[in-house]
Amino acid sequence: MGLSREEYYEQSAEDQIRSLEVLARKAFPYWGVSPDAELAMLKLGENGVFSVQDGAKRTVLRVHRAGYHTDAELVSEMAWVDALKGEALRTPQIIPTLDGPRFVHVQVDEVPEERQVSMFEWMDGEPIGGYKGLKNESEAAGYYKTAGELMAITHNHSEGWELPEGFVRHAWDEDGVFGEDPFWGRYWEHPMLTAAQRGRLAAAKGKARAHLGMFGKGKDRYGLIHADFIFQNLFLTPEGICLIDFDDAGFGWHMFDVATPLFFSLGTDYKDAALESLVAGYRQHRVLPDDHLDKLPLFLFLRGLTYLSWTYTRTEIKEARDTESVKGVVAAVHHLARRFL
Repeated sequence: MGLSREEYYEQSAEDQIRSLEVLARKAFPYWGVSPDAELAMLKLGENGVFSVQDGAKRTVLRVHRAGYHTDAELVSEMAWVDALKGEALRTPQIIPTLDGPRFVHVQVDEVPEERQVSMFEWMDGEPIGGYKGLKNESEAAGYYKTAGELMAITHNHSEGWELPEGFVRHAWDEDGVFGEDPFWGRYWEHPMLTAAQRGRLAAAKGKARAHLGMFGKGKDRYGLIHADFIFQNLFLTPEGICLIDFDDAGFGWHMFDVATPLFFSLGTDYKDAALESLVAGYRQHRVLPDDHLDKLPLFLFLRGLTYLSWTYTRTEIKEARDTESVKGVVAAVHHLARRFL
């Protein structure tokens, strides 16, 4: 009899890692990996990400978050990653199993849910930042410029790409951000919100819905987006910066992507330089009209709502349990609502 979901997530991070290692090793035969290969946790977050050292060959194995995406949604994510490779954009190569599929389903007693498991090429390097922003703030302008360039390249591609038959992903639209059942959860139920804050968010939500309706969803402003341009997903390698982790990719406004890294510059002494640099990088590859940029307060507010939802529904993840960080998100979102109103 395996662990229940409650028992599993009540374990320490170390015990969860050991459980996920059992599941990861069960997936080895699908890729012809030796059972004696070295397995090391790289990141325990929404997904469990491992380094696999099999003799001279090193790869990355990802144990996906349970129930986050259907198989069709995961196939669609990988199709976009494949298509982007011809767009002067570096992303990790997806490694198929020996039989051809790009991922497998694995179940073990140590983990309560069946998990999708996939494998990627190893890339030497490290993320330029984490959940809380950049590691090296002195290089902020350069990193934000690069983020803007990569963002514009993905938006150019998604606008011109004919979606494959059966392509399906979630949407960061009105319903996905603040509908009755938002994609990341009902942020207004967050226990750290006061009654006054809930009222402010509700008022801002009403105004946001009206503004989004006027802004519209034309191809020059809405389409397939990465939706997670945090600096943890910009990977600095000897060959340059690589964009990783398309787990949250879906349909949304381009300005939602723009707001994502800028959210983490709020309250810093480089926030103005960050905006200027990101816009400059973006405009090297794609038009970004001033009237779209004027909507930044709206999209910073929307991005903040999703992070508030995330801290409410991802309590099994360390960062979502960090009380001080969550208080910071609550305060930031309330400030953004006031600013937008």
